[in-house]
This record gives sequence, structure tokens and C-alpha cells, in this order.
Amino acid sequence: MAIEMQVVAKFNEIFGEDGKKEIFFTPGRVNLIGEHIDYNGGYVFPCALSFGTYAVCRRREDNKFRMFSMNFENDGVIEFSLEKLTKDNVWADYCKGVINTFINHGYKIEKGADIIFFGNIPNGAGLSSSASLEVLMGTILREISNLNDKISMIDIVKFGQEAENKFIGVSCGIMDQFAVGMGKEDRAILLNCDTLEYDYVPVKLDGISIVIMNTNKRRGLADSKYNERRASCEAALKDIQDSGKKINYLCDMTIEDFEEVKKYIKSDEALPRVRHAVSENVRVLDSVKNLKENNIEAFGKLMNASHISLRDDYEVTGKELDAIVAAAWEEEGTVGARMTGAGFGGCAVSLVKNEYIDEFIKNVGEKYYKATGLKADFYVANVGDGSRKIGEC
Repeated sequence: MAIEMQVVAKFNEIFGEDGKKEIFFTPGRVNLIGEHIDYNGGYVFPCALSFGTYAVCRRREDNKFRMFSMNFENDGVIEFSLEKLTKDNVWADYCKGVINTFINHGYKIEKGADIIFFGNIPNGAGLSSSASLEVLMGTILREISNLNDKISMIDIVKFGQEAENKFIGVSCGIMDQFAVGMGKEDRAILLNCDTLEYDYVPVKLDGISIVIMNTNKRRGLADSKYNERRASCEAALKDIQDSGKKINYLCDMTIEDFEEVKKYIKSDEALPRVRHAVSENVRVLDSVKNLKENNIEAFGKLMNASHISLRDDYEVTGKELDAIVAAAWEEEGTVGARMTGAGFGGCAVSLVKNEYIDEFIKNVGEKYYKATGLKADFYVANVGDGSRKIGEC
């Protein structure tokens, strides 16, 4: 049975079979290359994945919402009204936050809905399950409140980020919501997170799949180390600007520019951080060129180089990510592999030829366990479309 039909069956069990039901889907995402440079003026290069979060929704005539998650069944049905959008430290807070954001922006939300959610994005793996839920709720709300002609998907993306920042209280960037909202099948998105300028780039993975490798190592160091790296980059930028170099961001520089100005960077620790920022942005732009030429092998080599730079210059990988990526590099059929996300745990992403995937998962899993004592999880995906309504029943 297709996943959406399983969710419909659960809806009928929880809320009853009467009335028309609408089915929605929002994907997860992975950043293919362009890590730790968005705050340095660089580009990110995410794509939407073929797995994500499903919802079955039935409109109500009153202002109540009743919600149930198949991922958190022990929480039962969560019920609230439009008059009482309070944070209760449950998964449904992400939905409440989006509703609250719509209202704060002046949109009339008068009626509620019964909704069941199911996500096959692994929670905590860094594949944007929260952004997927936020944008999914925005997509549902736009449809059931008849706002399709007033709210664009980019509006929904912005509302999702605002809900997470202000209602949930998590300071996230906009890449995750943008990728899951604006994704296109067989396309990655070249995105400037500051300006929201973007371009779709073809990713023709003929006979190749994306294999996400979850280290199952919690990212305990990520926040503090992120702050250290960011402060180091900001100090280096000031050093370079004080030398007379007219740049607004580190990623405004080419490799040649960096070689010319690196003598002005006062901190020995900051030097490799800047080298990563500059070189990673160049790798993103080279990736776009290679993919437009359908040169997947060259793109794979850039993925490998990205991981090495994140390991050696930015120092955000850690034992587990290095072990799983090194194991992936050794496998026949691997086109490229790198860490993705904040680092210090979480996931790596690899491109693997389809005929080698089973052997890849077996061998990488065994080598990783031998190196770390941890069991990795693997998810095979393709590049999919963004958030949308997928049917009625």
C-alpha cells in the first residue's frame, strides 16, 4: 500500500471516514555541497528528497484543529483552537507556529481542520524534518483558507522560518524551508540565503542515487563550535577589510584574492577557516558548471574535496563522520561523499551507482561499526519536488 493510503487509513481510524480528505506532501532536504559558508556570503546547494512528510486533512466548520502524528502516537490527538495558539513543547508547536505567523501577517484564518501527519524523514538526522513539517502546514493552511492567489510558496518558506525563529525559539537560517518548499525533481537549488536569489541546476543522476548515511552520533559540539568558527571568520573579515580590501563577505574573494590578503589575517586559527570559506564557495560554483555539463564524476570529486576541507581547514567533521565518509570513498560505485549539515555527527551524503548500493550499504556499515562501535542507518533517495497537494479522497 502506498504511504499516503496508509495515512488515509489511519485518518479514518482516528477521525472517521466521513467527508472529503485532501492529501499533502513536503519533502526532506540535503545540502549537496556548500557547507558553513552561508554566513560568509557563500552559496548553498540543497535539493529536495523523494522522502518527506505526508498529511491527510479534512476541513472543519469551526475554528478547532485536531492533529495526530503517526511518528508520535503516544502523544495522542492534540486539539487546540485558533484563539489559543500556545507553545506546549510538543511536535504540534511547529504547526501552531505557522498558523500564528499567518495570522500575524494579516491573513484571515477562520476555520480549522483534522489532520494526520506521517514523516519518513529520520528525526534528528539533519534532513530537515522540522522545516518539512512547517512548510507542509503552510501549504495545507494556504489551501484550506483559500489563499492560493494571495500567498506564494516563497511566502510559506519565509513564514516557516519565522515560526521556527519566533514561536519555537530556534535560530535557524532559511535554507531548509526554501529547499523543501521550492524543490524541483532532478534539480538542485543554487541559493544565496541573504538575498534569496536562486537558480535551478539540473542533477541528472542516471543510474545513480543519493545515499544518506546517518552516523547516529549526536551533534553535541555543533552549536558551540559553530559559534567559534563564525566569530573567527568575522574577525578575519575585519582584518581583511582593514587592510583596504573592499569586500562585504569572505566568499566575495577568489582563491587568488585569498592568497593575496591572507598575510593580513592576524589569527593563525582563522587562516584555514577563511581558506575553507573561499574554496568551498568556488567548489559550489564549479559544481554548478559541472552539473550543467552533466559531468557527475567531476561533481563527485568536488564533494570529496569539500569533506577534506571541512575536516582539515574548518575542523567540523569528527571521528564518526570521517570514518563513514572514508569507508564510502573505498567502495566501488561511489561517485562522491561528504559530510552534510553542521558536523560533529549527523549525516553524510554520497552518490552511489545503483548496481553497487546493496554492497555499499553492507560494507560501509561494517567498516563504520568496526571503526566507531556505532550502527549507521542508510536512506536511498532521489531528487524530488517541493511541497504540494498530491490528491483527494
